[in-house]
Amino acid sequence: MSSHEPAPVEVRPLEGDAYVVEVRGHQLHVDQPREEGGTDTAPTPVELLIGSLAACVAVFAGRFLTRHGVGTEGLVVRATSSMAADGPARVQAVHVRVVVPPDLPPERVPALRAVLGACTVKNTLTQAVELDLEIDGFPSLAPG
Repeated sequence: MSSHEPAPVEVRPLEGDAYVVEVRGHQLHVDQPREEGGTDTAPTPVELLIGSLAACVAVFAGRFLTRHGVGTEGLVVRATSSMAADGPARVQAVHVRVVVPPDLPPERVPALRAVLGACTVKNTLTQAVELDLEIDGFPSLAPG
């Protein structure tokens, strides 16, 4: 993926637990399921997190397949996740399965696996991330 800095993201309320996420002129919506008080009009933020990982893997896989003359027809990336049973609330595990086109030569699989391991979202989730939560007009909530 590109080494440029990601664009700023803004999130604004729509109604209830539904929000619009805006980035580079694009809009995504998030909501909560009905059983959690939402209206279920869009994926949850956690589902988008897992979707971001799956999409990143798909982009890396697609570029690899195209570069090696295989093409992307038949490529599917599926992701499942489970939540931690103890606190704090978080995703505990993610399983990503990549279905490759049938004409991918088996000798290319190790190289594909290495390329998928370089996915930016995967790297972000598996490395410590510096995170600063700030309430506008108030001191940072970051530790230290």
